[in-house]
Amino acid sequence: MIMPRGSGQLLLPANPLFIALTLILALVADMVPIGRSPMMPDLLAVVLVFWGVHQPRRVGVGWAFAFGLLIDVHHGSLLGQHALAYSTLVYGAVSLHRRIPAFGLIGQALHVLPLFAAAHAVSLLVRMLVGGMWPGWTLAWAPLFEAALWPLATIFLLAPQRRAPDRDANRPL
Repeated sequence: MIMPRGSGQLLLPANPLFIALTLILALVADMVPIGRSPMMPDLLAVVLVFWGVHQPRRVGVGWAFAFGLLIDVHHGSLLGQHALAYSTLVYGAVSLHRRIPAFGLIGQALHVLPLFAAAHAVSLLVRMLVGGMWPGWTLAWAPLFEAALWPLATIFLLAPQRRAPDRDANRPL
């Protein structure tokens, strides 16, 4: 495969244990009891989309559904609400997994913004269909914050794959 000019280096394969660790850490971060504001970004959604884009064969809709059920049980929300939203989110990420990495970090963030907005819309629609309360318009900030976290997630989650396969004194990272 010919690499486009300025695209950077080839990445090492992702370690499945690292993928699992990042997903579990994002799940735990979402479960921290700091209060639930409608505009708070969903870190698990960001990590699920990231791995759905970069490792679509390892993290797919099934994992998103399972993590969504865990979040539903923890938050005490309608069982399946987050599972449906995360499944929709990761389906969109896997569908766009060839297109998104072709852009820079800002372009990638703009591509995943509609995915985050759709996931929040699905979750809101399910909540409203069963008679839930309207969370307010501050909910519109959450997809923007999640898209703003995309460049940071890309930098940190791709860092272990950017190492040289065999380091020596003559070849920098």
